[in-house]
Amino acid sequence: MLDRSDSSVQLFSYADDQPNEVRGSLIPDLNSRKKSRRAGRGMTRNALKLTSAAMVTGLLVLLGVSGYGAVTSSGLVAAPVVTIVDPYTKTETVLEYGPQDYLSNLALFEDTRDAFIEEGVTFIDIDLNHRQLKFFYNGVLLQSAEILAVPDDESWWKTPSGLYEVTSKREIGFNNSTQTYLPWQIVFQGNLMIHGLPYNQTDKELEQSVAGAGVQLESKAAELLFKRVKAGMPVLVHDVKRPVDEFVYEPKAPTVGARQYFIADIDNGTILASSDAYGVEPIASLTKLMTAVVASEEMNLDDRVRISSPSFVSSLIPRLSERNSVSMYSLLQLLLVESSNEAAETIAGEMGRDDFIAAMNHKAEQLGLQDTVFTDPSGLDDGNVSSAEDLYRLAKYIYEDKRFIFEITANETLDSVYVGGEFGGLVNFNEIDDMDSFVGGKVGETRAAGQTSISLHKIKIKDHERVLVVILLGSASRTDDIAALLLHIQNQFGS
Repeated sequence: MLDRSDSSVQLFSYADDQPNEVRGSLIPDLNSRKKSRRAGRGMTRNALKLTSAAMVTGLLVLLGVSGYGAVTSSGLVAAPVVTIVDPYTKTETVLEYGPQDYLSNLALFEDTRDAFIEEGVTFIDIDLNHRQLKFFYNGVLLQSAEILAVPDDESWWKTPSGLYEVTSKREIGFNNSTQTYLPWQIVFQGNLMIHGLPYNQTDKELEQSVAGAGVQLESKAAELLFKRVKAGMPVLVHDVKRPVDEFVYEPKAPTVGARQYFIADIDNGTILASSDAYGVEPIASLTKLMTAVVASEEMNLDDRVRISSPSFVSSLIPRLSERNSVSMYSLLQLLLVESSNEAAETIAGEMGRDDFIAAMNHKAEQLGLQDTVFTDPSGLDDGNVSSAEDLYRLAKYIYEDKRFIFEITANETLDSVYVGGEFGGLVNFNEIDDMDSFVGGKVGETRAAGQTSISLHKIKIKDHERVLVVILLGSASRTDDIAALLLHIQNQFGS
């Protein structure tokens, strides 16, 4: 084992679950090891533990904190289970595979990577900040390549910081959206991928500025990586968060009719006004935002879906009954623009309805949505509940990492911008009458929930253009409440 006495990560070996101290503080005996929620895929995993050097509070574990570490190994493969351990309470938090905000912290990303190296893990290291990809075999650096291009922030292929695993690979993939071929395609987390230089149907390589669909390498480097990578290998991704926005507000409370409201600057997180932000209420079709998130992370949006229109739901504008198949992206359009319940159930059915709802609740837990429960993919059931504060967390995640979802909701009509956008003249249920500031969002309404809304608005504050998120639960007049909140904010801070 390497000497790392000056490192912030220290390692331990386990034998029959009894700890043997090597360096650092003692890790307590574990009578039963926690398993990854994705262990159902039949994978045996190593267990990697990172112990925080400071008290971990709430759900935002290890953010901005360096750590001490420990590693246990079953010696059987490949993708590790990463657990954050609070050194004071000895509580453990398993980092699920998927986007992980803590890995946007460079020190913690490097600590995790170094622990992988010391334990001899085979993995891909993607540093989007420095545009470098590295491949480690049994902890030894075997390949380093420059990243030529990455997806833009509005793309569904945007690659957030996180811990992922390779799910599949193809010598030549095809991107329906850009009508390009993607050589040496390595797929992880549903829609995220690594590939070589894209080329069109005339075999002409495109400019590097034309992003294919994922992390783009020079084709020879992509081919070499492709031949070394196997399904199940972990992929460690680091990307920096935007700098802290220091725009300052001095909020005062407004008066509106909704049971709960919440308004904040979504870029810097300033809460401008709120009422009963933690009160739990039915959310109606706001549920569909999480449906879109899970679909974008777990499914290929280019794929076509066979239509078997569910008989137990209906939509205000039914569009699927005459279809045999439709692209997943087109289903997202129906889901988000016309709030199609049929589209919601069709999307969920592609994974398996129960599994999809479980994935929605799992994603809510991963995002720290403590007051949120999902019972169906459409929001028709009154058991879909959340709080204004939780919905703000969800909206911020979408805004930062899945912004294309809000981009879809903002269009009054969508003219098939992507190949696979098969429905023209869609009626946008989300737009607010006589309100030009609207730039995206989702509405809902049921008898139990009343009118609900998450909406983004671009307005001028102190000569600065800001994006505000307005959240309403239990409103009797959604448009009036939103207008009153925005007017209050402009009166308070606009001059």
